[in-house]
Amino acid sequence: MADNFQLSTEQLIERRAQELADERARQEKSVEQKLSSGKVFQRFNKSQDIQQNIKENVTTALWSDSQTTLTTFYTSSTQTDIQKKYYYSVYQSQSADTNAEKQMDITWGHKLGSGSEDGGDNNATYNASAVIYKQYAQLLLDSGEDTFTFKNNVTSNNCYFISVDRARFKDRIDPGNWELTLAELSGSDFANNVHTGSNVVISGSILHTLIDDSGDTNQSVVNVTDAGLVYNIVSGSINNGAFSSDTTGYGLFYPDHGVIVLNGDELDTNMGFNSVTGSNINGDNSYKLFTSISGSAVIDSTKAFQGRSSEDVTSTYYYVRARNADFNFSTNPSFTTGSLGEFRYSSFIGNPKTYITTVGLYNDRSELLAIAKTSKPIVKTFDNEVLIKVKLDF
Repeated sequence: MADNFQLSTEQLIERRAQELADERARQEKSVEQKLSSGKVFQRFNKSQDIQQNIKENVTTALWSDSQTTLTTFYTSSTQTDIQKKYYYSVYQSQSADTNAEKQMDITWGHKLGSGSEDGGDNNATYNASAVIYKQYAQLLLDSGEDTFTFKNNVTSNNCYFISVDRARFKDRIDPGNWELTLAELSGSDFANNVHTGSNVVISGSILHTLIDDSGDTNQSVVNVTDAGLVYNIVSGSINNGAFSSDTTGYGLFYPDHGVIVLNGDELDTNMGFNSVTGSNINGDNSYKLFTSISGSAVIDSTKAFQGRSSEDVTSTYYYVRARNADFNFSTNPSFTTGSLGEFRYSSFIGNPKTYITTVGLYNDRSELLAIAKTSKPIVKTFDNEVLIKVKLDF
């Protein structure tokens, strides 16, 4: 009797499970039938309709107003004299202009504190130039290093720095897609200790264009540091690549930080910068770099500072499928007429038409999360099917 009772219980369980399964199937079929007749919502099939974590690299113009070339340069009238001993902020229009946005900061540093006034306690390590140099060294150099080393293992205590504003370059400045043009400077009428930024002008019309060497096919090693990728800065142009006849290393480029480090010794030798490196004197060397960059735009307005930003974008694609039997009716008042809801146009009888203009993405609580618009209305009838791909970027 016990065995028969146990067997009967198992049969009851199986029967009940089958009843529940049948009921669930009937419910799903009923829902499917309702949704296929004037449906408003359609649930995504996650395995077929959603494609997640699609990564792609997107480049955009580096400067404000979607400009790839910066040709106008203004310093800020609100910067104090104390601030200018450390850096100059550069804008694309005058600070009084409501559209003025900071594009970059320009500064100069010396490892030993030369070329700037005493920072206190007669200790050059507190001078502005020393503070600047060491700050960038801590940011960009590997642990234990304190001196910038350029191409061909050349070191320099004398460096100019360009920091592109964070809002400009997104994830990074796009390697191989920027070009900095510098004009040669002249201040030969002044001794070095008074060869300060305000006493320097551009010399003639000689220009030097600099790029990174990421596109150099002869470069066998890509340098990766604690600060990320780093490239040498060499003579060249975006269009023609590195100038093979010039092997000089003018600086280092850190794309992830938006920083360009220029070897001041090379700028002194090749471009007439004559950086002031005397003791306890404000050489205002930062302004020389500003004069060189802005002067290049005066000589050739098509050059100056070109660049693009680079950003890694993660996307999710939603494939919205409107099959032939779906979404052929509308609740829009223009679709019907009269109290009985008759078709406004007799031609709709047996062959209704709708026009898809908008796709809404909802969560399980029927809350609208995103809206996608089609470029033009898409006709929908029983005779055609529509597939719309919606892309969400994160």
